[in-house]
Amino acid sequence: MTRFIKKVLLLSILGLAFSCSSYKQNLMFKVPEGFPANELPPELLAAIQDYTIQKNDQLTINVFSNNGERLIDPNPEMSNTSAVQKSDEKEITYLITTNGTAKLPLINEIKLEGLTLREAEIRVQSEYAHYYKDPYVVMEFVNKRAILLGATGGQVIPLDNQNMRLTEVLALGKGLDNDAKATNIRVIRNETVYVIDLSTVEGYRKGNMFIQPGDIIYVEPIRRPFSEAIRENGSILSIIVSIASLVVIILNVK
Repeated sequence: MTRFIKKVLLLSILGLAFSCSSYKQNLMFKVPEGFPANELPPELLAAIQDYTIQKNDQLTINVFSNNGERLIDPNPEMSNTSAVQKSDEKEITYLITTNGTAKLPLINEIKLEGLTLREAEIRVQSEYAHYYKDPYVVMEFVNKRAILLGATGGQVIPLDNQNMRLTEVLALGKGLDNDAKATNIRVIRNETVYVIDLSTVEGYRKGNMFIQPGDIIYVEPIRRPFSEAIRENGSILSIIVSIASLVVIILNVK
């Protein structure tokens, strides 16, 4: 019976060791061991130009007459009811189609691809001038975003501003906790992977790049093999321990 207990303990240790050997199975975007942090080119650290409208972008477009008179209404108490009704309405979005156009009320299809928001506002204003007196147009992107993965969990971060840096996006994702490697942050842009080290001021200065729509930011988690193996195989280990304890009790009774 003593041999049986030894075998049970040996199997437990072997199972735990096997679990430790496979603990990296959920790591993503692996790079070779010792892969250095990138020396980013200056253009990635400089302010980027305004986003241009691309196919499949979604926009909100608001049109006001009289050069935006409603935006600066000197008697807001007279329009409280309409303002409340407007806030309850779901804002309409307009899709940029595969041919680079958006279909808008009255003016039908209009080419907007390749324009900045300001350029698009001016173009739409000129079209609505045929229907309204001194139209004023306000446009916004609603689908510019980056993807944050890894130790921070899976999150889609909207890029509300056109010049958002890496640290700002990480802050929107609730920052880095004790399970995150500040020395190994990967920014994946198309086919290029940038490895950023934010653990030092110098690394922050060299790596706090501007984030573009579609970027994937991966924060590698700190791995703790033993504790992860215990957590993942806790139910099996508890059964083995229970069996071993039961055997010990039976032996003592005898």
